[in-house]
Amino acid sequence: MVVDIEIREYEERDRRGVVQLWEVCDLTRAWNDPDRDIDRKIDHADEMFLVAVRSGRPVGTVMAGYDGHRGWVNYLAVDPDERGDHLGNRLMAEAERRLNALGCAKINLQIRRTNLEAQAFYDRLGYLEDDVVSMGKRLIDDTAD
Repeated sequence: MVVDIEIREYEERDRRGVVQLWEVCDLTRAWNDPDRDIDRKIDHADEMFLVAVRSGRPVGTVMAGYDGHRGWVNYLAVDPDERGDHLGNRLMAEAERRLNALGCAKINLQIRRTNLEAQAFYDRLGYLEDDVVSMGKRLIDDTAD
């Protein structure tokens, strides 16, 4: 049950558990070093990096951001053992609440085409596929040291 799960802002003591959670949820990639992504987030709007914690252990995360034009959601993760109790819904609702409080009119997110489970989840929350092409350009190579 989710009643004993606290959703709060990220704290440094969460780092190891968060990275492990992202790995279990298949969110990490070689070109996105999770520790560097955490460092980048806590350097900018760390109050939008939320962690769901049960018994001191991170069991869910969401990173949100707002650039004045659009809100963004990244790294939504729920421990597979915690799925089915709407923790993902709770994390998204809190991210949406915080973005709305900033005046954010629209939230964007990206999902890998192969992640049909995530697509169905966001569909249930009312997210629609936009008629856009998502493009990116890597400015920092996280694989180079």
